[in-house]
Formats: sequence, C-alpha cells, structure tokens
Amino acid sequence: MLAIERHRVILKLLSENGQVTTNELCEKLSVSPATVRNDLNKLENDKLICKTHGGATLLMPRDDMPLVNSVVSNTFSFKTRESKNGEEKQAISEYALQYIQDNQCILLDASSTALVLARKLDRFNKLTVITNGIYTMLALKEMPNITVIFIGGIVTKNSGSVEGLLGADILNHINADCGFISANGFTLNEGLTDFNVYEVELKKAMLKHCKRIVVMLDSLKFENISTTSFSASSNLDLVLTDEKIDKDLLDRYRKHGIHIEICPYKSKLE
Repeated sequence: MLAIERHRVILKLLSENGQVTTNELCEKLSVSPATVRNDLNKLENDKLICKTHGGATLLMPRDDMPLVNSVVSNTFSFKTRESKNGEEKQAISEYALQYIQDNQCILLDASSTALVLARKLDRFNKLTVITNGIYTMLALKEMPNITVIFIGGIVTKNSGSVEGLLGADILNHINADCGFISANGFTLNEGLTDFNVYEVELKKAMLKHCKRIVVMLDSLKFENISTTSFSASSNLDLVLTDEKIDKDLLDRYRKHGIHIEICPYKSKLE
C-alpha cells in the first residue's frame, strides 16, 4: 500500500473514531510500527492530526484550519459537502456560465460546485456534458437539451463520484471544449490537489481531453494542500473564486501568472 493510501486510511479511521492506536494501525495497514510512526509524523507535520502516546487523535476542525476541515469533510457524505459554502458555489457557478456556449462539449467533474453548475445548464439550447459525477449525471439526464456521457467506474459508499480508470477508455473518443473542475486544495507549487487518490487518477485522464480548463474554487481552498496533485498551476486557463479571497494572496497568485477572476454574489448582480 502506498503512503498516500495509508494516510487516507488513517484519516478515515480517525474521522470515524476520533482516535487510534499504533497497534491498531499496524494491524489494519499490515505494516511495521516504524512505518506507522513515519506516517503519523507526516500527518502531524501537515497539521492534520495530533500524535499521542501510543497513537493519534484527529485535530478538531476550526475556522482557521481549512486544510483539516477539507480532509475531514471529504470523509463525510457528498450531501454534507454539497451544503457547505452554498452562496460561494452559487456565485462561482453563475459566473462560469459565461464560458459555456451552445453546441459545445463540456466536462464536469464530480465536485459539488460542478453539480451546482449542472443544474443551471437548462438555459442552453444544446450541450454535450461528460461527467464522472453520479449526482451531476442524475441532475442532467432529464434535461432535453443535454446529451450526457457518463464515465463509469467504481462507486464507493457516500461518494458522489466514480473512481478508477475502468471507464477512462471512453475519453479517448472525446475532445471537450472546456472542463469545469474543482479541488480540495490549490497552491502555486503543488497545483490542484485532492484527497481521493483513486478519483485523482481519473481526473488526470479527464483533463487531458479538455481544450480549456476552468477551475471553480471557493477562497478557503487556496494555500491548502491535500493528499495528491492532479494538475500543475501552469496548466490552468482560468480560476474562478469568491469575493472572500485575501487580496494579498490574490495579488501574489496573479503575479505568478495565474488568471483569477472574482465572482460576485447574486445580490450584487441584481
């Protein structure tokens, strides 16, 4: 088992139980105590856990700890994540509509922000939408103006997406005009990062077939690093975020060549 996979298991166990012992992890992961200690050291350095005598506990999420909030929330159901930062997701998805045109083929990932965007696509006359999002597919399938291409794969409990590359072959027959995606974290050095290593592999394959990449990120995702990277910051054509982003942070990203646009809330559009 790769280190990133072990980290995922450790964080999932901690999110479910609050604490775990080194012996339990050795048995669960089939590794030595030394390997477990290295894993716990890494997670503690990343400010995700607190090591204790003989084990670890999960750090309690706080407003000033968005990375922990991101990792913990990822182990919860998709419905829980969908309800968070609703105003920001509405603003970003509404703004994203201007980058979609009739007769295009677009790609939507399985993020909750992409789902919000999908629900607004009935205003177009004709679109083809490719997605690995289960709820996104369900939201689109009854829209008469939308042709939906669903990327199959492994479905996991409480997940809104399929994982793995079982259905990736379909992408070899598709060229999307634009991909609309999200992530758990974004930094200049690591680019876009996500927690689910299996879903990330599919995301990488999906992005290879997009002529343009638009990233939809609420402001709390900036400067967060999740388990694994799936796109370098230099590969992104446009990043959409909400008005709460720190202005100094915004300036720094723009000076490094990242094209970021701020999405106003609906009340300011009216």
